[in-house]
Amino acid sequence: MRDADMKRRSLIAGAGWLALPKSGLAADARPKVAIKTGKGAITVELAADKAPLTSANFLHYVDTGKYDGGSFFRAARTPGSMTEGSIVGAPGPRSHPYPPIAHESTTLTGLRHVAGTLSLGRFAPGTATSNFFICASDEPYLDAHPHEKGDNLGYAAFGRVISGMAVVRKILAAHTNPKAPFPEQRGQWLDPPIPILSMRRVA
Repeated sequence: MRDADMKRRSLIAGAGWLALPKSGLAADARPKVAIKTGKGAITVELAADKAPLTSANFLHYVDTGKYDGGSFFRAARTPGSMTEGSIVGAPGPRSHPYPPIAHESTTLTGLRHVAGTLSLGRFAPGTATSNFFICASDEPYLDAHPHEKGDNLGYAAFGRVISGMAVVRKILAAHTNPKAPFPEQRGQWLDPPIPILSMRRVA
């Protein structure tokens, strides 16, 4: 569990609290977003009915074009595997994040980190902003485990891939640099990063 716990604690996030416009979720409890990448298209469906705050936060970034010009910069692969793990995406480096949001734990939403899950990265609970990840495989250690030691509140799952899992796996298997800004992420940073060309609501 040491590698899994290290990976869980090192997924990238941002930082605080965000007052979001209610209009972002008014039209549809399950909005869909098309992610156009340099490796192909991924379409995700948000579980706004179960994780409304996290979904609204993601749509805020989508609707204001913050993810356009961003990238998938990390392939957080399970050690020894090219097909298991997560891909981590973020806005471009010049994009300023909105204030952070409160944490919607999987114990509250009932969602789980299975293959295709869309989730929000964080450091401490309540620090998440714009960095998100997509699970290429089942990763139950990313769920909340409140009875274990540490914060163990997991990550805020808030959607799933409905098309483009082959693209997710292609990004996960892309070339990485043996170096990384953080020791526990060595060998996980994509080189070059996979560009996010655009992100748009499709429903």
